[in-house]
Amino acid sequence: MPRKTIIKKVTPDLVVVGSVALDILHTPRVTTRKLPGGSAIHFANAASLFCSAGIVGVVGEDYPHERIHFLHERGVDFSGLETGAGKTFLWEGRYSEDFNSRETIRTELGVFAEFNPKIPAHFRRPRVLFLAAISPALQLSVLNQVEEVRLVALDTFKLWIDTRRDALLDVIRRVDLFFLNDEEVRWLTGERSVLKGAQMIRDMGPQWVVVKRGEHGSFLLSEKGLFLVPPYPVEEVVDPTGAGDAFAGGVLGYLAAQSRFYDSTFRRALCWGSVVGSFYVEGFGPDGLRNTTKTALGARFREYQKMIQVS
Repeated sequence: MPRKTIIKKVTPDLVVVGSVALDILHTPRVTTRKLPGGSAIHFANAASLFCSAGIVGVVGEDYPHERIHFLHERGVDFSGLETGAGKTFLWEGRYSEDFNSRETIRTELGVFAEFNPKIPAHFRRPRVLFLAAISPALQLSVLNQVEEVRLVALDTFKLWIDTRRDALLDVIRRVDLFFLNDEEVRWLTGERSVLKGAQMIRDMGPQWVVVKRGEHGSFLLSEKGLFLVPPYPVEEVVDPTGAGDAFAGGVLGYLAAQSRFYDSTFRRALCWGSVVGSFYVEGFGPDGLRNTTKTALGARFREYQKMIQVS
């Protein structure tokens, strides 16, 4: 009798739990067809340039899997991506002329409305876990399914600060790194000063707080103090959708590839995130990084280093 071959699945360096969606975008010059979107796709697109990544999410029966085949080729593990009976989460939005604001035209949650993350067995001990901006109740569920994660990172929306504050505070107490934007810092803390607000958030639990400031870059606050990260300048913004998730993917993808975490490692990671984000806004949806090579990424990082060098 032939011996049965057992294939052992390898744990990804990094696991992201978040939305997988289809986006219709109206920019000042172009209206797109449905594009692959959602925090998990944008994040994994960036992170997979640095490390092995796994996605946990849900799509509908209408999802165009062939559009993300390039992520399979990069080695992204889709074992945690379920297919539900129904349609994929759809978001349609319109950007202002300068891309500094956008309005939502429609949101159709589809199968995402019943999303209940189930973490595959080989996903439960990654080096890094990213909880994208899903409901805090789902984030807590994920935290209860994983173990021995070296770094847990969190993102959120103003919606959850408004409607699920207590659960969100429970999550914040259990994470190491928290990504927010200016508005979310103020809304969560009630503090007008973003810097004071970021320190208040550190007091809630996270060792590192990263504040995303869009076209003005970002900053990192830790016990070592403040680190400012300017954006990499791009000549033309095509589509900023997903750039924040790609920035987080660059940061955490770089960290997941390191043997140890130091404050200096986090500072370097934010610089990589800024460079990754600059590629992302140069294409629609995932296209800004679809064909980006590690060589091109490294070349732009070296340019970025020259731009921010003081002496």
